[in-house]
Order: sequence, then C-alpha cells, then structure tokens
Amino acid sequence: MIIDDQHYDIIIVGTGAGGGTLTRKLAEAGKKILVLEQGEFTEKESSELVEAELYKKEDYHAPERWYDAQGELFYPQTSYCVGGNTKIYNGVLMRARERDFEEVQHLDGISPEWPLKYQDFEPYYTEAEKLYQAHGKAGDDPTEPPRSCDYPLPPVERISQVQEVSDRLAEYGLHPAYLPIGIGDEGRTDSEDTGISPVIRAGMDVTLKTSAQVVALHTNSSGTEVKGVEAVIKGYTYLFSADIVVLSCGAINSAALLLRSANEKHPQGLANNSDLVGRNLMKHLMTVILQQSPQPNSGLFQRSISINDFYWGYKDFSYPLGHIQDSGGILIDVIFSESPPLLSIGAKLMPGFGLKQLAKRSLGWWLQTEDLPDTKNRVTVEKSRLNLKYTANNLEAHDRLLYNWQEVFKATDKQSRGIHPYGGVPIEVVAHQCGTCRFGTDSQTSVLDVNCRTHDVKNLYVVDSSFFPSNPAVSPALTVIANALRVGEHLIEVLK
Repeated sequence: MIIDDQHYDIIIVGTGAGGGTLTRKLAEAGKKILVLEQGEFTEKESSELVEAELYKKEDYHAPERWYDAQGELFYPQTSYCVGGNTKIYNGVLMRARERDFEEVQHLDGISPEWPLKYQDFEPYYTEAEKLYQAHGKAGDDPTEPPRSCDYPLPPVERISQVQEVSDRLAEYGLHPAYLPIGIGDEGRTDSEDTGISPVIRAGMDVTLKTSAQVVALHTNSSGTEVKGVEAVIKGYTYLFSADIVVLSCGAINSAALLLRSANEKHPQGLANNSDLVGRNLMKHLMTVILQQSPQPNSGLFQRSISINDFYWGYKDFSYPLGHIQDSGGILIDVIFSESPPLLSIGAKLMPGFGLKQLAKRSLGWWLQTEDLPDTKNRVTVEKSRLNLKYTANNLEAHDRLLYNWQEVFKATDKQSRGIHPYGGVPIEVVAHQCGTCRFGTDSQTSVLDVNCRTHDVKNLYVVDSSFFPSNPAVSPALTVIANALRVGEHLIEVLK
C-alpha cells in the first residue's frame, strides 16, 4: 500500500451532482481538497451526443455486475465518469414541492416528514439555479412552491410540435408549465463543467484523481473518525487522509462502501449502528409513453413541459399520483433506450421505420410516481457482490397516473389513432436512486444528522441523494445540488 504524504482538509469521493457541486463550493472557500473519481473524463460532453449514440446501451452501463432479489445479474445503467450521472441526465432542475417536506398519506402508506422544511432549502435552491443556469418561468405551475426570486434565465424555447401539444393540454384544462432546465453556453449543465473543471482551470487547491476506486474507509481504533481512505488507482493501492471525508457515490454505491468498510467497532458496516445503511432504497416508478407526431422532428430537442395537475391527486382519487414531463428529443434520452418494448411496438405501428425514423416521428412523455421507503428495499454486500433487493410499491397510484394520461390523450390527440405504446423501466435503470442513508435527528431512525454527517462517525458525511427520507415525484437533481451547497456552507464553518 502506498501512503500519500499529503493531508487534505477534505476528501470527496464521487463527482456527481452532490460531489461536483460541493467541490466547487469548498474550493472557492480556499479549502485543500482531494477528489477521488472511479471513472475518467468522458470523450464527449452530454451536449455533443448525437442521434442513436445513446442507444449503444453498453456505453451507459457500469462495467460491473450487480444482482437483483432473485440472484439474477445485471449491468446497472449508471455513469462512472467525471460528472457522474449528471453527464447523462436531461438537465431537469425542479424544486420539490413545499408539501413534499411534510408527512404525506399515500394509498400504500406514509411518505415521512423531513427534519428540514422547504424554507430551509429555498435559499440553496436559488443558489443552485444560478450556478447551474436554470432556464424556467415562475408562476405557471399551480403546485410551485414560493420563490425568493425568479429563474435566472428565460424558459427553453419549444419546438412548434411541442407547443401545439401544450396548447391543447391547456385547452383541456391542465396547466402545462415550462420545465426548468439547466443549460449553459455549450448545452446542458452538469457537475463536471459546473463544479469540477472550473476550479481546476482556476488553479484552486483541488487534486483530482480519476480511475480511483475507493474500496474501504478505515477508522481510528475507537471507530469514531475516518483516518484513511483506501483506493485502487491503476492497479496500485493508496491510502489518503483528511480532516473530513465526504461520500457522493450515488445512493447505492455510497451505502455499499459503508457496508464494505465494516470493522470491529462497526461490524454491520460503517456508520450503521441503526442498521439502516442501504435500507429504504427508492427510485421512482417510471413509465415512458409515446405519442405519434404528424410532423417529423429532429429527435434532439430539449425537454420543456412539466405537468403537475395530478401531483396531489386527481378527480375522485385523493392520494398523490405523480409528475409528468415530456422526454424531449427521444434520441437524447438515455433512459428511453432501456425500454425495448416501445421500439418493437412502434415499429409495428410504423412499418419500415428504423430507430431514428421512429424517434423523429414521436413525442415521448415520462410519468414519475413517488415510491415509498421500505426497509426491505435495500442494498446489501456479500464479499465483492452488490445486491439490490427492490420491490416496487405505490403501484396503484402510478397505474392511475398512466390511465388518466391516456384519457387526456384520447381527448386531445386525434393524430395517433388512440394508440400510445408505453413501457416501464427495468431494474437496470437506477436513475433517481435515493434514501439509503436517510437524514434525521434521531440516531436510531436515521444514518445522518441534519447536516448530513453520520451519527456514528464524526468526520464522515454523505451528500448524494442517500439522505432523502422520501422520494418526491419531481426529478431529484436540484435538491441534491441545493443540499450540497447547504452542507458546503456548514463544512466551511467546521473547518475555520
């Protein structure tokens, strides 16, 4: 083992929405930072990906095998690179609704209250929108929470076909709003081009090591502090040290790393005296549904429509149903590539059309419903094997959301002959993963405190979506970014 002779203020593991954002926040405060990233820089920016490249599914799956509850192996659709999953997301930057932070009754159970409320996050949502150059329009969504200021940039311009659909939805009585999207000068903003690369170019005190797989965290003899971070870099094992260690590996991998770091003082896994590390895994119920477009489109346009009329219920159903957004151009939607039934159904509807032709004659919609925390839905580790045990819940709410959206299509879409193929996403899609290290005030019912520091290990933090106690139906990226900014402010004070 090679022991690094440098000692850092902070080691950050992972460069996604949480880690990349935190790196910039702390670097600008003058902290000495080591960033460890399992992947490398991508060859192409997300804004440069073209046409059917996203359908080369192997390019967007991690080079490792995970196992489902039945012991069947799969390759997860998750990105190991500088920027993490923000390199393949669609730039959606939505605030959770104000009521999402409260206890909410669903048909299948309770969505638990958060220890902090919307007003605690609001200043950081505003900061995050500015940092990630959010384009949006305040006031056109009836569920939108209160804001201290407008979006920093105007909404994304819609292509004519999408605007026509939006107009029909409004005439039907819905409230199609502009979907907030982060877009910079060169395309969608992500945590590499917004968080990591700017501070490195500016010569700040940041050391980035890529191809660095962190395999264990080592504590002092009492188990109260992390004293060493063990990583394998290009075949060599290194040990790094810092005053504070922050994990941002994604909700699944952060939990797995804590479990793999079990020792005499933490036999169930590091920071796991509550036995909650890895439990309560959530990842949204998601369905994509296609709408035929009479006019061809490029297949490469940005998402732009948000529908929240069903968010807290609809008509005679008083429980939350979920959120709907258009998919943008299908050829730039990575998750869509995991729904092969859609492609085969679409090919039957439009004989002789290949993938590109089908995509350019279709508009897609994503339906997202909150899944509820369940301690049986969890990440476990057996030696080097990572297992995901996940059974979806809150299914009737999602089925009702799909049914109601199909009814909207019947009433407003006369071009598709009443045929709208749809498909769910398989276990391989771990987008919107969260909940595996929930935060709270009670160390018996949570893994992290309100500053996302582990209850059991005083210099160890987690800033990815692991901290979510529940999984609001809107896309989670902005909440992760805002929380990283909030935790960063706390760490700056700790390190004074």
